[in-house]
Amino acid sequence: MGLFFALSRTPHGVLDLATPAVAALLWLGAFPPLATTLLGLMTAFAGYTAVYALNDLVDVANDRAQLAANPERDEKQGGYIDAVGAHHPVALGLLSLPAAITWFLLWSLVAMVGAYLLNPVCLALFLAGAGLEVIYCLLLRISHLRTYVSGVVKTVGGIAAVFAVDPNPSPWFLLALWAWLFCWEIGGQNVPADWHDLNEDSSTGARTMLVVYGPRRASLIILLSLSLAVVLNLVVLAVAPLRVPWSLSVAAWVAGLYLLLLPAWSLWRSQAGPGATRLFNRASYYPLSMLLLVLLSLLAA
Repeated sequence: MGLFFALSRTPHGVLDLATPAVAALLWLGAFPPLATTLLGLMTAFAGYTAVYALNDLVDVANDRAQLAANPERDEKQGGYIDAVGAHHPVALGLLSLPAAITWFLLWSLVAMVGAYLLNPVCLALFLAGAGLEVIYCLLLRISHLRTYVSGVVKTVGGIAAVFAVDPNPSPWFLLALWAWLFCWEIGGQNVPADWHDLNEDSSTGARTMLVVYGPRRASLIILLSLSLAVVLNLVVLAVAPLRVPWSLSVAAWVAGLYLLLLPAWSLWRSQAGPGATRLFNRASYYPLSMLLLVLLSLLAA
């Protein structure tokens, strides 16, 4: 089972569950019914598990090429959170392709059934997100602009969660939520992750922000994206129906400063791999920190 969970990057996927939880609670302004909560958690877990596995399945040929280009690389160097367990177990030959496909299909079925029961719009969003994930992988050697496709994919969970608790949410709230999550994904997840595969990407012809623009411009993109994310977080808190006390809004800004802006500034100055790993790992905990603040707001209401 460890190999299957490594395929789906489950430690990271569990952290990602905080994103739909934050989105749903901010919009609803209260705890949803227990049945909706349990179904939503199962659906979100299944969705993240399936889509992360899909990424490795579509990318298996590229991952094998990268491993061939540098068979001695240390996947766990710097405590990279996405390398917990065997990173790319299918490409490594530790997990068979048919077994991985079966794993993906089973979790996809769970996600689709759960999404439909929550709201058919959630099902449409899941299918769109999975399709965009395939496009993102196929663009690896075509365009560095695929990074923005990844940004859209990471917003799907939060948007779907809002529709799971309310079939008619505010478009303005959805827009603010989308922009916030998009900037966090670009600056805190996707572009920093490029550093982990920089040598392999360069030797295999991959097109990433880091390969195309170089470390200095890529780190500047990260810093600008995360600066926007911290500002947009305050916008989301301001327009959400949940009334967040000013003290917790300040705490949200402090969390953004510590988990996003400080490591981004450090990376911009160093432009080195360890700094990118540090930023990626800290940014992965950002949605969880927001969830804790939202839960405190609900308890204080």
